Amino acid sequence: MQNTFANEANFVQGLKKGDSEAYTYLVETYHHKLCTYALGLIRDIDLSEDIVQDVFIKIWKQRKKLKDDIDLTNYLYKSVYNRFIDQYRKMRTVFSLEKVHIDTLNVFVQEDSENSLERIIAYVKSEIENLPPKCKQAFLLSKQEGLTNHEIAEYLNISTKSVEGHITKAFSILRKTLDGKMNGVFFLLFGKDLKQ
Repeated sequence: MQNTFANEANFVQGLKKGDSEAYTYLVETYHHKLCTYALGLIRDIDLSEDIVQDVFIKIWKQRKKLKDDIDLTNYLYKSVYNRFIDQYRKMRTVFSLEKVHIDTLNVFVQEDSENSLERIIAYVKSEIENLPPKCKQAFLLSKQEGLTNHEIAEYLNISTKSVEGHITKAFSILRKTLDGKMNGVFFLLFGKDLKQ
């Protein structure tokens, strides 16, 4: 089966014909990669798997419409990204995703989808890891764990003012180390604009 579908044209034709082996190959080849990609976007294992499952189901239902010359990898990553945006809108009804952020991320997805966005997310996370320890801890408790400044202050046994200072310092450092292209990714990871 592996050899039969190593050629993408044969693979796409197999999918279009409804070949169950082609579909199995699709899932086996892309499931883990797409789940990793979705997890980097949404930070929820169950939701990321749901998104990938939805993408696979959609491909199967619309398999006859696939173009013969489709770049399947790019199509899959764009599909996961689009489902993520749908999920994001449902989850973040309070926030309105600004067009600039969607456009920024769309550029990444249209580039080398598999590596580009994953690389950028990894870069953003590595810059967060480089923050001074107290800044990083306060920042992650706030933006990743969703704790209030008061809760962080109690948890770290410091004043609320100190927490605010650490988070402000973290944003100040990240603004300097992350260029404008990263703003869209940062916004989606943490729900906050780096420019503010």
